[in-house]
Amino acid sequence: MLASLLSAMLLMSAPGTTLWFDAGEADAAVQIQEEGRYTVWAWVAVDSEARIAIGEREFSIRRKKPSEGESHQWQKLGSLALQPGKLSLQRGDAVLAVVLSTVDGFEPASALKDMRVYDEPRAISDLRAKTAKHTNTVFTMPHFTDKDTWEAYATRLRRRILLSSGLLPLPERSPLNVRIFDRIVHEDYTIEKASFESRPGLWVTGNLYRPVGKGPFPGVVCPHGHWEHGRIEDGKRGSVPARCITLARLGAVVFSYDMIGYNDSLQLSHRWGGEREKLWGVHPFAMQLWNSIRAVDFLESLPDVDAMRLACTGASGGGTQTFALTAVDARIKVAAPVNMISSRMQGGCLCENAPILRLDNSNMEIGALAAPRPLLMVSASGDWTRETPRVEYPAIQSIYALYGAAAQVENVHIDAGHNYNRDSREAMYRFFGKWLFGRDDMAEYVEPPYSLERDEDMRLFPDGKLPAEYARQEEVIEKTIAGNRKRWAALLPENQEEATLFKAQHGGVLRDVLGVEVPAVNAIVPERVSVEERREAGYVLERWIIRRPAAGDAIPALFYRAYGPAPQDTVLLVHSDGKACFANKIHGGPGALVQSLIDAGKAVLCIDTFLTGEHHAPGKRMERMRVGDFMDTFQPTDTGYRVQDILTAMAFLRARRDLTENIALAGLGDAGVWALLAAAIDGDLSRVLVDFNGFNPDDDKQWVERHYIPCIRSVGDIQTALALIAPIPVTLMDASSVETLSWRNVESFPHKLDENKLLQRLR
Repeated sequence: MLASLLSAMLLMSAPGTTLWFDAGEADAAVQIQEEGRYTVWAWVAVDSEARIAIGEREFSIRRKKPSEGESHQWQKLGSLALQPGKLSLQRGDAVLAVVLSTVDGFEPASALKDMRVYDEPRAISDLRAKTAKHTNTVFTMPHFTDKDTWEAYATRLRRRILLSSGLLPLPERSPLNVRIFDRIVHEDYTIEKASFESRPGLWVTGNLYRPVGKGPFPGVVCPHGHWEHGRIEDGKRGSVPARCITLARLGAVVFSYDMIGYNDSLQLSHRWGGEREKLWGVHPFAMQLWNSIRAVDFLESLPDVDAMRLACTGASGGGTQTFALTAVDARIKVAAPVNMISSRMQGGCLCENAPILRLDNSNMEIGALAAPRPLLMVSASGDWTRETPRVEYPAIQSIYALYGAAAQVENVHIDAGHNYNRDSREAMYRFFGKWLFGRDDMAEYVEPPYSLERDEDMRLFPDGKLPAEYARQEEVIEKTIAGNRKRWAALLPENQEEATLFKAQHGGVLRDVLGVEVPAVNAIVPERVSVEERREAGYVLERWIIRRPAAGDAIPALFYRAYGPAPQDTVLLVHSDGKACFANKIHGGPGALVQSLIDAGKAVLCIDTFLTGEHHAPGKRMERMRVGDFMDTFQPTDTGYRVQDILTAMAFLRARRDLTENIALAGLGDAGVWALLAAAIDGDLSRVLVDFNGFNPDDDKQWVERHYIPCIRSVGDIQTALALIAPIPVTLMDASSVETLSWRNVESFPHKLDENKLLQRLR
């Protein structure tokens, strides 16, 4: 609503003028646009006394006996003549709203019946605004009772990992342009400096450790984690060179490579980017995941590597890289993420918290994507993996059991702090000995002594300076964004036949990036607050709160339906300023558009989506709880929740037996984009009307400020939505910046449509 009460509005749908001001707008200058004698009304707490000052005139509010259960009441205070211009308005704390009207017989209580579900000035309770998942939330892994159910879930989760990082479809595997140089020779292993291009212009840097001999040998990729010295860290808590040297001595080719921004990876800082880059799925996690995939390509390309025996291991942030790579790249046959898969801490760095990565899962489910490949979970008593033996390990083992492979996942628990220390490394060597090297004699294996090279002999750029010929951060980011745009544009269909195939292959992408679902009708548990029969007008008004109990959401809704048992077609109306925009705020009853639809034989549902309308109380806005730096990793954005509410409202309509299957959807104001996305996901509407409200979908800044959805631009945003909706008729208005194709049954107008034209398209 109460965008009508939350901002002063001049309402011209009937002769006269009515102005609404909520408590938050009092004590400020208000604008009077038309001369006239205005009756003054106040919405006040019962059993209170207060004063309202309008310009030079004061009005007193007297105590009045309330009706049973009444907490607030409307009081008519008097009238005054006003001229156009600015005017001060002041009120006491007991006053929630002030209304000025020149209309004879106007009663705000009557007008509110078509604006609000509740008669009292309170907000609905939506748990989504009051809860926030974050990296330190304690998660419980769901139970999966059969392999088919798990694999369906796993397929969607893998897809979302790739979507989160702008890797769907995968980028072209451009030439690696490998550089290997400066060999250091030891008796039983060698070390070389190595680099390659993971994408044109972006170089991955590191060291290549090799056994002595011709091979072919197993290959191991070793991401290093957030150690101070990165891949050359050597200390009691962890030594990257020690594990690489030892693995090489055991007979593996090992590539130890820099995380973004560490050591010789100087093109990008480790923490960079923001919401604009996330629109394109471009962020540190994405860059590191692709670098890891290309590191596997690099090992595969070496003649002394057996491409059928590839493994990955790392600790902390390197542990995150390990299980993320293993989740999406089936070439990793054995994995050992150390001190990272946890139910209680999901990663503290930007490089571990891709947007949308954990919307309905934790790292446990991502780790379980390794099944049934051998997986070692090394945990420690002194960090967030302290409960692994009794929590995370049994959870992941339950997935392995579905494959009859429970023995292929193991846990070794170390009495230490956060680490990849010698004990942890030795557990990994023994596990790799069995599953990677095929040995049965390593049960007591211990790490032999090793010699450490000088840092400057390991570094590609010992002076810490990036050579001038290398691309810098902004160039790398912009080239990556351009590549993501180009790849998805190549997938967009050019006719209806291609659109059908596109929907079969990519129909879930908008659902996945938004974090929404099309609810089953039985998941909807609506609460009817009241019903009002308006026999003279020929319809019934039902007031509802539509809920999905499992999600904790609540959608205030006004439903208009004609008398009689015959099923009716329905129009769902959504406005970014709330359902009160569809009311006649002067005389009460539905506004002109709703009334015209009723007269045309349509049922009409008007809703308040997340944090609009009755999600706020008059004078008190509901603010969404925010915890931590990675909200978009764990929960849908406001736009995602609003799209979900439209999908939920459509499920509510389909659950009713007094309606036909024909549902039209109209989104006005900024709700036009929400409606378009919801229609693309639902796919079963009679027609769609979208108000772009001046929105330019090719402007990243507008996406961030008005419709922030991570990864939306990397999957074609508006164009993908239109392709998925086709062939359902779509009307776009105020859409001068929107490119459309005629085959999509789209009509586009560069301006707003009047109510008559809206009605023509919704009948």
